[in-house]
Amino acid sequence: MMNFITYMSENMDQILSLLVEHIKLTFLAVAVAILIGVPIGILISYVKKLGKPVLALANVMQAIPSMALLGFMIPFLGIGTKPAIVMVVLYSLLPIIKNTYIGIQNINADMLEAARGIGLTKWQILVKVQIPLALPVIMGGIRISAVSAVGLMTLAAFCGAGGLGYLVYAGIRSINNAQILAGAIPACILALFFDYILGIVENLVTPKYKKQGKVSFFKRRGFQVSVLILTILAFLCLIIYPVFQGEQAKKQITIGSMDFTEQEILSYMINDIIEDRTDITVNQRLSLGSSTIVLSALEQDDIDMYVDYTGTIYGSVLKHEPNSNVEEVYNISKKEMKEKYDVNVLDDLNFNNTYTLAVRRDTAEQYNLKTISDLSAVSSELVFSPTLTFMERNDCFLGLQQVYPIAFRDVMPIDGAPRYVALTNHESDVIDAYSTDGLLKKYDLVVLEDDKGFFLPYHAIPIVNNRVLEEFPEVVPILEELSIYLSDDVMRELNYKVDEEQQRPEDVARDFLIQNSLITEK
Repeated sequence: MMNFITYMSENMDQILSLLVEHIKLTFLAVAVAILIGVPIGILISYVKKLGKPVLALANVMQAIPSMALLGFMIPFLGIGTKPAIVMVVLYSLLPIIKNTYIGIQNINADMLEAARGIGLTKWQILVKVQIPLALPVIMGGIRISAVSAVGLMTLAAFCGAGGLGYLVYAGIRSINNAQILAGAIPACILALFFDYILGIVENLVTPKYKKQGKVSFFKRRGFQVSVLILTILAFLCLIIYPVFQGEQAKKQITIGSMDFTEQEILSYMINDIIEDRTDITVNQRLSLGSSTIVLSALEQDDIDMYVDYTGTIYGSVLKHEPNSNVEEVYNISKKEMKEKYDVNVLDDLNFNNTYTLAVRRDTAEQYNLKTISDLSAVSSELVFSPTLTFMERNDCFLGLQQVYPIAFRDVMPIDGAPRYVALTNHESDVIDAYSTDGLLKKYDLVVLEDDKGFFLPYHAIPIVNNRVLEEFPEVVPILEELSIYLSDDVMRELNYKVDEEQQRPEDVARDFLIQNSLITEK
């Protein structure tokens, strides 16, 4: 609990900023869902033939895994707020459509007949009778959608849209429970707040004859109207305030990153050193996901640069067979990335974060494991827990099995830092890892030598679009200077500070730059 309190106090500015982002995203998604869902619900209440197919389609949308839907939309909508909002809108439609349909369908037929008897048109009946009477039921559907939208919007972090999900995912990745709670608890409170505010609206639109019993102070109309007005004013302030923060800088670049610790540290390093040495404003899109997603963001001009790895580019993106020649891998990657994607590969950052296999020290001692060849001889007795990416790539597990005769007793893919937990809890025996991963040091793991030289070199390489080279050529020598101070050991130590010592990536990056006199301390 103390760790949580400490984390909250030290990172309150970041948490509040992410909370505001979460509120904006959720409100916009729910508002769009209402604008779409209510008219559809009204339509199918009038056109009976459309009822079943529309509700069936809405149910299908609910059944699609949210991560799958988000991943499917990124290639079409890019990264940022668009795919996140569309995903949440689609998931929010069913309760709104269904409750609107039910609310209108369940209106007393005698009341509708009376309305027709006094000469009201269909439109007048809808506006003056059906919608007002159905409104409490409609609001019930909106409340359900809003509460679920708050939770779903945590996935926005996976496409660079921000929100509280960033804290949750970053905490899972680094096994930082305080960080997870810092994102999860505000999200829960926000969901309850949304439910409360929409409950006030529901109460206000409910006819007095349907309310029974003594009304408490907190349910009195005057109090609830006041709370509602204050909430609306607060939300308007959240929207309007940024307008008065000054004109947007004209010289800007946006840096993207993949979803692990080292990527965030590098992103903050590049951010700080560019802003310190130039008058360029740097924006960041952190934890966007895999290399493929970040490259797609670069192609669509959602970002201007990011750091990738030669092995990933050579093997996964360009689909070449494994090659241990460092210079050849780099040169081919640089040449073909320009030809096929019209992006530019800069000089590497002087460290090699290649793949490796790691085991617990007791496992290494028990089976006398020093190399992957040693592992292959006893693999039938061991359980392997790789990342999903490692399982699917030819330059990883698929190709590894062709070079080393490996046949594990069981394979249980686990993404991110939890695979380290599974390893230390003896639920698995072998994991894949990055050679600069700080968690290797944290858990005192034994890294096995790739004695047949299977794994590609994974030298970190900045990849930039043409705009950066044309408009901001000064960025290139800055990154070249940064690379002088980096190495495998340096990156492993920096990653360790985040993963084990629970320091913030931005603080680790800035302290490193200051210690090496790459930026001035402010």
